[in-house]
Amino acid sequence: MHLPWRWLLTITCAVSCSQAQANGWNMPVGVTDLSRDIYNLHMTIFWICVVIGLIVFGAMFYSLYRYRHAKGAKPANFHENTTVEVLWTAIPILILIGMAVPATATLKKMYDTSDADLDVMIIGQQWRWRYEYLGEDVAFNSNMSTPWEQIRGEEEHGEHYLLDVDEPLVLPINRKVRFLMTADDVIHSWWVPELAVKQDTIPGFINENWVKINEPGIYRGQCAELCGVNHGFMPVVVHAMEEEEFDIWLAERKEAQEQEAMGVDREWELDDLMARGESVYRAICSSCHQSEGQGALPAFPALANNQPMIDDFDWHLDVVINGVSGAAMPAFRSTLNPVELAAVVTYTRNAWGNDTGDVVQPALVAEKIAQ
Repeated sequence: MHLPWRWLLTITCAVSCSQAQANGWNMPVGVTDLSRDIYNLHMTIFWICVVIGLIVFGAMFYSLYRYRHAKGAKPANFHENTTVEVLWTAIPILILIGMAVPATATLKKMYDTSDADLDVMIIGQQWRWRYEYLGEDVAFNSNMSTPWEQIRGEEEHGEHYLLDVDEPLVLPINRKVRFLMTADDVIHSWWVPELAVKQDTIPGFINENWVKINEPGIYRGQCAELCGVNHGFMPVVVHAMEEEEFDIWLAERKEAQEQEAMGVDREWELDDLMARGESVYRAICSSCHQSEGQGALPAFPALANNQPMIDDFDWHLDVVINGVSGAAMPAFRSTLNPVELAAVVTYTRNAWGNDTGDVVQPALVAEKIAQ
């Protein structure tokens, strides 16, 4: 007997499976009814495989031991057995049917996005997520907030290293939320294990998924599709709130965005734009052009002391608004509002020694976008 470890491994896996969830070896149960259905389906298939493994390996080991050559066993001489052939065809078919029935029922639930209480558009972008609450006039970008000092090893890693964001997706519990998912550039994948949602976001296509969360809390995930050099810096954070708390949050965000829209017609001072522009730059631009504007050639040019950019204001503003075709620079006209665009252009034209003195007003940016 040379293969007893495989049989022992099968039994060990079965016995320890009940403890696997607590140890983090198994998939999470999750906080939605659908996630629990998926977990139960997973465990059902697992135990079916365990039983099949025990029967197959048990028969094999029994035969190896009972009819071993050392005991003088003589092989039987027979050919074909209709009964056996029927059994080993019919039994697997019945097992597959038994597995297919619960699997099909769960898949039907997964794809049923009807009767949603709230629609959220999720847009994957290199390298962040954008969330738009359809019909509510609320939209924002969600960027990784782990400091680059931690990523470069200059500081100790935080508790949620690479899994913190500046703006989490906020959802209510006990309401069905439909996700409409796409991407602006390349394929991304929005994945939150505890919500049992993993959906590709594909440019030019809109995929659907949904969630109905049972418990308030913070649930974390990541982009699960290799989408570029900063793929590892696209965390997902979902903040599930009580329904009343969510309604208050949504009303406050709508009011804040209305105030932001009113800022387009305001005459901004240089210091105000610089302060706002720095926060936008660090959240949106620094992952490519670096924290001090030094760039990362050849893909991402330096912005500090970039004389062609300094000399051509119109070109600089157009690049930020409309992007560069065929290059890694995306268009931000639909990602950032005019105040944010004006602020980040003002900041990059006056930071790191550029010192042009240019003050870009949001009204000018809104005019350029409308053209």
